[in-house]
Amino acid sequence: MSTDYKEKDIVISSRVRLARNIKELPFAAMIQEVDSKKVIGLVEGALNNQDQSMPSFNKVAVKDLNTNEKRILVEKHLTSKEWSKNDEAAVFIRKDECVSIMVNEEDHIRIQCILDSFQLRRAFEIANEIDDLLEEKIRYAFDDKYGYLTACPTNVGTGMRASVMIHLPSLTLGNQMNDLIQTLARFGITIRGIYGEGSQSLGDLYQISNQITLGLNEETIIGNLHNVIKEIIKRERNVRNEMLSNNRIYLEDKVFRALGILENARTITVEESMKLISLIRLGTDLEIIQKDISEINRLMLSIQPGILSHTYGIPITNKLDNTRAEHIRKILGKNNT
Repeated sequence: MSTDYKEKDIVISSRVRLARNIKELPFAAMIQEVDSKKVIGLVEGALNNQDQSMPSFNKVAVKDLNTNEKRILVEKHLTSKEWSKNDEAAVFIRKDECVSIMVNEEDHIRIQCILDSFQLRRAFEIANEIDDLLEEKIRYAFDDKYGYLTACPTNVGTGMRASVMIHLPSLTLGNQMNDLIQTLARFGITIRGIYGEGSQSLGDLYQISNQITLGLNEETIIGNLHNVIKEIIKRERNVRNEMLSNNRIYLEDKVFRALGILENARTITVEESMKLISLIRLGTDLEIIQKDISEINRLMLSIQPGILSHTYGIPITNKLDNTRAEHIRKILGKNNT
């Protein structure tokens, strides 16, 4: 197992997204329906040309989805809220759900690969393989001076956004996040919420990504972000160790209070449950309690409104908070040791 994969106590997932547009077609904001369909057809044709040994893709069109099905794709980080608002958009999702290709979002094509834990370089390799496959059949909008042309000027150049979903409960508890955000901004790194730009942090989960795409190649961007994440991991661990050494009772009290609420609550919001599960995850990492960390990660996803509603076949109403509490009690009860 690689050293980077062992960072899974703090790093939840790694993502690389490549924004591409098709030469001689208007960008997505100005595109007509006939050309939107053409973009979907070009991507579908290119994917059908891939080696038969490669995992296959399923095509999903926005117009064929109901509101909750769109929500679930966002909660799984396979699509974006912006994508779900365009009836002419589609997404191609690889069967293992590690790769998705959004079509007709802000750009004509957005390729993304998401992998567990700290695997930025591998995520880039996979996304780049898909990019090469598409480029065999599709002529991208590319400028020799500026690189790949994108709808948003901040994506021009490589068109790449690399990001890591990271769990920082100790830095949050220690009120150190504002300092971290300001420090990272000086290095062209940004911190966003759980669903990216415009979203808030839930459960002390943050997306940390590059801001600069112009003037740097992909390997440099990945390398810079990788080094920054390593430093953040080190900082989070240092704060955890300080808390254990200097204020263990405070930390244990936080963890066991969270566990007590989650094991007994009869109704709970997604915001409160994510905050408490974050403390359970921290307590597990620090061996204050014994839980399955992979199960805790899955729990964080399974309590999101769209997924929970689909799992139990009930609408998203206030009663969903009751179902969420019951679901959490059931999952935590299975993992009592």
